[in-house]
Amino acid sequence: MAIILKKICMIGDFSVGKTSLVSRYVQQSFSDKYLTTVGVKIDTKLVTLPDQRQAKLSLWDIAGSDTLTSASMSYLRGAAGYLLVVDGTRRPTWDAALQLRDAVTKQIGAKPNILLLNKADLTEQWEVNDALVSQEREQGSTILKSSAKLGMGVEDAFTLLTLRMLDAN
Repeated sequence: MAIILKKICMIGDFSVGKTSLVSRYVQQSFSDKYLTTVGVKIDTKLVTLPDQRQAKLSLWDIAGSDTLTSASMSYLRGAAGYLLVVDGTRRPTWDAALQLRDAVTKQIGAKPNILLLNKADLTEQWEVNDALVSQEREQGSTILKSSAKLGMGVEDAFTLLTLRMLDAN
């Protein structure tokens, strides 16, 4: 069986945990040190899915922003899907994510995506409430919770997105 190549972009405002999620997924590690991504950071991971298909994922961690720059638009080219990351403790990152999703759709069309509410280890500090999440789910969004720090939901999010990208072909 051939290995399928797929490009996933990590999109979201600054400091929502995109780099930490990729680090947790690829290297099973987490650092409390905040490192600003400049431009784009690319990692790869070979995965075997539950149905035994294999995929080589090219993970593009795009610098955090609440708008798409011309540079970030060029990084999106060829993406098969994306994770839209929100910091649950910062409500403005939710609004930014929804605006980014609209901008990405205009740029590359409708692609499989998952809205990932990160920092689930800090739910007592969350500003993103269940009503917002329910309303967005009712409109057809897939929303998962994750914690890059604890590793919670990270593998599931990437696996689900990968399966959706493969099934979209």
